[in-house]
Amino acid sequence: MSLIHPTAQIHGSAIVEPGAVIGAGCQIGPFCVLGPQVKLAAGVVLKSHVALAGDTKIGENTVIWPFASVGHQPQDLKYAGEATRLVIGARNMIRESVSINPGTAGGGGITQIGDDCLFMLGTHVGHDCRVGNRVVMANHASLAGHVEIGDFAILGGLAGIVQHSRIGQGAIVGAGCIVAADVIPFGATTGARAQLSGLNLTGLKRRGLEKAEIHQIRAAYTAIFKGEGTMRERAERVQADYADVALVQIITSFLLVDSTRSFIQPDD
Repeated sequence: MSLIHPTAQIHGSAIVEPGAVIGAGCQIGPFCVLGPQVKLAAGVVLKSHVALAGDTKIGENTVIWPFASVGHQPQDLKYAGEATRLVIGARNMIRESVSINPGTAGGGGITQIGDDCLFMLGTHVGHDCRVGNRVVMANHASLAGHVEIGDFAILGGLAGIVQHSRIGQGAIVGAGCIVAADVIPFGATTGARAQLSGLNLTGLKRRGLEKAEIHQIRAAYTAIFKGEGTMRERAERVQADYADVALVQIITSFLLVDSTRSFIQPDD
């Protein structure tokens, strides 16, 4: 038996399978299909023709537009029907024809999305991804499996992120970029094969940073990518030299967390 809050509105053509949980004030539009393990928090809106499956939890006031496919079997040939999950946070906007896959046993069993994100038309979030808060993915941008996207990151239209890559918080990936390594926090990439073009200065300004703070981050960026020694040695020096600059510490911690990782480099 489904648990449907009495204030929820469900169109007569929608299919809600037994076991689904529908929270207060939810609106389920025409021809939507909800599987038996789907859980909708209060205020979720499914416009129409939305297909939700699997062990999928969607946070309050998230809105999903027509023809989105959320929680269906991951596109991974190794997937053997194991129980995995998809958790989507609050106030997300999931536009037309978006696809979001749950996790796999090989990736921890969960795909997780934060709050206040915008997934534009045709975007794809693959299995075992971790997407932060206030992320924007423009039309047809795609995440392969096991990708991590930091808070406030922006992916341009048709951007493609290769498996196991990390996009740092506040970074911006240009339209059409293919990203096959990690992008530092607050970095900006351009080119068909992504290269660093500098810092996401617009994003930094939107955070309310003063010019002096931005100058410090730019100086740290230069020291990391154009100084002497290996990148790890440069990152360690910058971490020590800018110990009191929080955003620089975010960049250096991202670079130093795992010595086996590779990073998108500047184009000059």
